Amino acid sequence: MQYTAVTRKPERANSAADVYADLDELIRLQFMASGFSFLPRQPIHSVLSGRHASKLRGRGLNFEELRNYLPGDDTRNIDWKVTARTRDPHVRVYTEEKDRTVWLLIDQRVNMFFGSQERMKSVTAAEVAAISAWRVLSTGDRVGALVFNDTDIAVVPPHRSRERVMQILQQVVAKNHALNSDPGLQPDPGKLNEVLRKASLLARHDCLVCLITDGSGIDPETRKHITRLSEHNDVLTAFIYDPLEKEIPDAGRLRFADAGGQLEADTSSSKLRADYKSEFEQRLERIQSASRRFSIPVLPLNTILPVPEQIRAALGHHQGTKRG
Repeated sequence: MQYTAVTRKPERANSAADVYADLDELIRLQFMASGFSFLPRQPIHSVLSGRHASKLRGRGLNFEELRNYLPGDDTRNIDWKVTARTRDPHVRVYTEEKDRTVWLLIDQRVNMFFGSQERMKSVTAAEVAAISAWRVLSTGDRVGALVFNDTDIAVVPPHRSRERVMQILQQVVAKNHALNSDPGLQPDPGKLNEVLRKASLLARHDCLVCLITDGSGIDPETRKHITRLSEHNDVLTAFIYDPLEKEIPDAGRLRFADAGGQLEADTSSSKLRADYKSEFEQRLERIQSASRRFSIPVLPLNTILPVPEQIRAALGHHQGTKRG
């Protein structure tokens, strides 16, 4: 059982920004895009650190020279063959490539048109995309996007420019504002695999692919596409959810809306609450299962707390960080 929207609290009924993404707000998020990093070196509490998390490649590395070991050099860069032959420690020196490509896969399907208190999942996804794009641009990397709904995939080629970030945000807002509870909007769970298939053709190597979704549509085929993507790239999932999806409260009769219309449900029914909770747990398990198998970090982000704070809490706060 899954509904795509829920009626909002009366005191928030006129808050259009909670229901639909606002371009001006997404632009202003550039000033909040700090305090976290997509690069390999992470704080100990970051979801990108630790033995069971993906070691993000960061920018690509080019071999520059072989030289004698100097105090302070990273011992992991010692060339043991040359060291054994010369009987003198040597290290391999690398330089970073000028930039790295980051692909944002942004879900704006009808399943994202859901929210119970603060924001719709679709709006939360838009904010995550905006903060990520601004952060990538600030580090000098290139950013591109695949913005998708149930009928269309908009491809924004990667580039290192403010204009390109604006193109991404405009595509997100356009698809976000097309969402509503019109019965004509038919959900397409298979669109997720279509997006991953296209991303695997576009992200050739050493890219960071950030999937921003609620996980609707994950199936065995999804694993095949993720396998192909993760062979030569890093993959990161921002899992968007609404707390009401985790456990619906015993609040009597509530009115819900989905793409087929409106209905009232008696939430005092223990079976209804159990079915609702089970659907969410199964979706979460499918995401976590794929993540464990391919060592893909997952950032759980809810629709209630401020998005910048959640991202910093998950990726770790970097005081004074200028890059990454």
